[in-house]
Amino acid sequence: MQSTLPTHRSSGLSFRAIAGLFKLRIGVVITFTALAGLSVSAGPSLSLIQLITLTLAVLVSSASAGAFNQYYEHDIDPLMSRTKNRPFATGEIKHGPVWLVVIFGLMAISVGAAWLALNAWAALFTFLGAFFYAIVYTVWLKRRTWLNIVFGGLAGSWAVLAGATAADPQVGAVPLALAFVLFLWTPPHFWSLAIAYRDDYAAAGVPMLPVVVGDQRAAKTIFASTLALVAASMLPLAFGLGTIYFTGAAVGGFLFILKAWRLVQNTNRATAMSCFHASLAQLTLVLTAAIIDARF
Repeated sequence: MQSTLPTHRSSGLSFRAIAGLFKLRIGVVITFTALAGLSVSAGPSLSLIQLITLTLAVLVSSASAGAFNQYYEHDIDPLMSRTKNRPFATGEIKHGPVWLVVIFGLMAISVGAAWLALNAWAALFTFLGAFFYAIVYTVWLKRRTWLNIVFGGLAGSWAVLAGATAADPQVGAVPLALAFVLFLWTPPHFWSLAIAYRDDYAAAGVPMLPVVVGDQRAAKTIFASTLALVAASMLPLAFGLGTIYFTGAAVGGFLFILKAWRLVQNTNRATAMSCFHASLAQLTLVLTAAIIDARF
């Protein structure tokens, strides 16, 4: 009898293939945002089982969305140097409908666990995070409009709210402010990467902002978006966060603005990647400072 399990070339999937398929690095970042949302919530502390459930539910739901992204884009991933080595693109993992069962099964388990161990709101926001990345961004918007990452970027915002509502279904002002920060963070973060790989996106027919308007106009948009982001990152100060948060947000914001300005002045792959990495540093500083300020 022929096996119905997902097949691949080798006798066992490598950790590299699994990590690549499920985009575990992105999943860890998304999970970190959920834990930040939990930390700044005014609700009661979670039990250890609830904390573990929240962490795994957000991580697994994000991973399933990442795997669906690669499943759906197996046709264009080979056209791009950044994605041509993904396991569906190389054939290391065979593309087939059984993977949809695995992907959506993991999603159902993660959302169901959040509902049972936490509450319906946490489960809903966990679901919305994956839905916006897998369906809204990947299926509906990515190949149609340069606004794809603007709305698709809500995935991170929903993760913040999943963490916040795990402790208290009534979302407070600070978690909402952080969710807004995540919404504004994603476009300049991803557009920086899109400048570095503009030729890839053009070859694949994906209308990322630099493909549509050119690198220079995209760089100016990144700079303006970064200014708006850094301004918004100060909002939590009005709702109770203090000096530690201000320091992290100010340092991270200054770094991101500096790199975005240099990208405008000299728009090339090197400055685009430098801006991309600065965006990661800024988010890390903002979330870490929020956690420390709220909890310690």
